[in-house]
Amino acid sequence: MPSYRQALKGSIFAIGLAMACYHLWIAWVGPPNALILRSTHIGFALTLAFLTMPLGKRDVAGPWDLALVGFALAATAYPILEIDYFLQRMYYVDDPRLLDLVLGYGLVGLLLEATRRAVGLALPLTAAAFLVYALTAGGQDIQILIDQLYLTTEGIFGIPAGVSATYVVLFIIFGALVERTGTGKLFIDFALALTGHQTGGPAKVACVTSGLFGTVSGSAVANVMTTGTFTIPLMRRIGYSPAFAGSVEAVASTGGQIMPPIMGAAAFVMAEFLGVSYLQVALAALIPAVLYFLAVFVSVHFEARRIGLRGLPRADLPRLDDVLLQRGHLFLPLVVIIAVLLNGYSAPFAALCGIVSVIPTSLLRRSTRAEITPMAILDGLVMGARNTVTVALACACAGIVIGVITLTGLGLAFTSVVLAAAQNNLVLALMLTMVAGIILGMGMPTTPAYIVQVALLVPAIVKLGVVVEAAHLFALYFAILSAITPPVALAVYAANSISRGGLWETGLAALKLGATGYIIPFMFVFGPSLLMIGSWDRILLTLATAVVGVVALAGSLQAYFLKPCRMGERLLLFVSAIVLIKPGLGTDVIGLACLTAVILSQRMLPGRAVANTPSEPPAQ
Repeated sequence: MPSYRQALKGSIFAIGLAMACYHLWIAWVGPPNALILRSTHIGFALTLAFLTMPLGKRDVAGPWDLALVGFALAATAYPILEIDYFLQRMYYVDDPRLLDLVLGYGLVGLLLEATRRAVGLALPLTAAAFLVYALTAGGQDIQILIDQLYLTTEGIFGIPAGVSATYVVLFIIFGALVERTGTGKLFIDFALALTGHQTGGPAKVACVTSGLFGTVSGSAVANVMTTGTFTIPLMRRIGYSPAFAGSVEAVASTGGQIMPPIMGAAAFVMAEFLGVSYLQVALAALIPAVLYFLAVFVSVHFEARRIGLRGLPRADLPRLDDVLLQRGHLFLPLVVIIAVLLNGYSAPFAALCGIVSVIPTSLLRRSTRAEITPMAILDGLVMGARNTVTVALACACAGIVIGVITLTGLGLAFTSVVLAAAQNNLVLALMLTMVAGIILGMGMPTTPAYIVQVALLVPAIVKLGVVVEAAHLFALYFAILSAITPPVALAVYAANSISRGGLWETGLAALKLGATGYIIPFMFVFGPSLLMIGSWDRILLTLATAVVGVVALAGSLQAYFLKPCRMGERLLLFVSAIVLIKPGLGTDVIGLACLTAVILSQRMLPGRAVANTPSEPPAQ
């Protein structure tokens, strides 16, 4: 029925536009009561989820999906219409009404189903397992459970949903509008002009481009599919293997979630949990993110030198001055966001300023003026709203888990178990947290994986003396790195669909290339100065030794430093990297001594040729 399809398409567009405009208006006038804002946000998300992700294999929503939309609207409108009742009742004391229970049961079920459609089975199954625990081993009555999850802001309408409704949606809308202005072309051309001619240039282009895209999208898979379609064929063109090309894009794109100024949705949740401004979280994450990308950048350089690859011919590349002259002004919205944050304003207001600046910025020059039309703006707003659905549902579903943990006291019990298992050994506790973070992240998006760790694992390592900021960032890192950790490595899957390098080959190459990412969290746990905590002289000293350490580790893993490395030199580089991780004069001296030995060995011993030294890049 073409008329039905057309009406449905128009309805989805109108709902998406209404969602975007509602959140922009809230950002301008200030948020209403938390329950009203979060209910409205989840209502929009559920509606769009059921309309755009129909049941079964149908490509259009059917009667059953429309019925689910109706119930979702009733369940999320009820707290808004009865806000006085919700605020005045004494939860756990006043018995819920029959209507409370019916709508509460229904919303939990709808949320689990919508989350299954949006992000897969892992998260709703996890939430369902916690519900079963609460009703069995947790000893909770089902009415008390619904009271917690539906009638308060301690469950579905909890902090994660609040962060999604207040912060995340605005930055996602910003990212969607920025993409509509042609900023993607600016990022790619800028990276090509900057690094395309260097040794292994296209791989370095992937690092720069993915880092820039990461400040906008905050999604590893989205980064891969956006930039990888361009960078992976370029890497293969100059001679990188398909597996290595795919791994570079996967690892660089994954790093986008830890790259300020915007990072991923979990960073906003972290700011809320820590009770600090988002700017403080971004500043704490800055040095580790720089180290991560430095490690990837140096690794691809060493690999290119080892196998004798060169960059792209300068004649085929855009000129940096031309790129900046034609499209450089499109960086201004990012500058606006940073400037507003640095002036002490909130992250939502900074996002709003960034959104408002997109249109006049694009109109500054003729080269980008044609891309800003009324329809392009509306499409960007709708796309931003639709892109928010996955995050909103994941946050609300994670709220079920948090609600159960809070109600049953499971968090305290789990902390005791972790402490007992680790036997007050911090390294062992960190290893347990790392494994748990990777496993959780393999099955669910970064944000809910991080939230579950905050409830179950972070308190344990904080009790062992870890600085609270470092503990939260440690959990976040490993939730993110699950995207490149086999066997479930979503960023690797996405990159392999382009490179065709083989899943296991690409996955193992990504592990090797991203190895520094697995070590950096231990670095800032034992040296919080990497998070800009402490005196500036200590921060700079720790940064300097960390830079040397990641370069040494890259050399060890890629078997190249100044020249191809012998096994003994690789071992010395590895030892140098590891001991430089732990702050302290003694370990720094040992690390620098090992590195000096490698440099002397490569300078003084007979030269070793690279595997291949082509005079020109291979033809595509």
